[in-house]
Amino acid sequence: MFVTELDFEIYCDTSMAAVEKAINYCLDCLRYNGQVIGRELPVVMKGTNFVARVICPEEDSLHPDNHSPQVNLAFKQLSDFGLLQPKVKVVGQDMNSDPSDESDKVSWQILYTSHLHTCSPIRHGETFQPIPLYRLPPVANGDQKQFIKWQEDWSACDQLQMNGSVVEHPSLHEISSSKSHLFKRGWDLCRRMAVVSGIPTYLYIYRVAGESKEKELARKCPVCDGEWALEEPIHEVFDFKCDECRLVSNLSWDFKD
Repeated sequence: MFVTELDFEIYCDTSMAAVEKAINYCLDCLRYNGQVIGRELPVVMKGTNFVARVICPEEDSLHPDNHSPQVNLAFKQLSDFGLLQPKVKVVGQDMNSDPSDESDKVSWQILYTSHLHTCSPIRHGETFQPIPLYRLPPVANGDQKQFIKWQEDWSACDQLQMNGSVVEHPSLHEISSSKSHLFKRGWDLCRRMAVVSGIPTYLYIYRVAGESKEKELARKCPVCDGEWALEEPIHEVFDFKCDECRLVSNLSWDFKD
């Protein structure tokens, strides 16, 4: 990923409230389209300029060709608030971020995240690298907001169950059960993405606990009750894969070697 600056310049009389509203709206639209990653988006005032420093999946993430209708509208409205179109400057590659997938073709992909990841929640099935969301067709309303909101909810539940101090069990249920609301939302998004993109899209189900490694290996697909254990794990993470239901899961982390 790349650290990038957007420099918004005031060109006429306006107010701080108007500037704040316009810039934050632009950043929100960029985030919901997958062009900007994360929710910590600092904006620094430098005289008549306001500089936002953001993380982008690729060097050209902010190119107009990648804009959603919402982003185009947000940028078009800047002049109404006394701001010029932002100047974009790529500062450099972020050392601590996951590199985006650069494959020309995607045979299958996985909806996967955790409390440690802020990158795109859709990963290439073969490389396991995140695919920028703006490269994929929108599933609703012209952008990928529904995927971003699902990712935020999943990450929050994962953080709560990892902390183990409050609402641990309800949070674990949401990310590990095929009966949970979060599972149903994710599974529906995967099926919709598969239709609009033509790419089989699998949903990850988290797994922890269990009675023994043997019983874990004998687990069946939680939806169709079919065999889904793999002879070899995929990316050292996924030990189960159901092509019928398009689900992947791990051997319980309690029994992982």
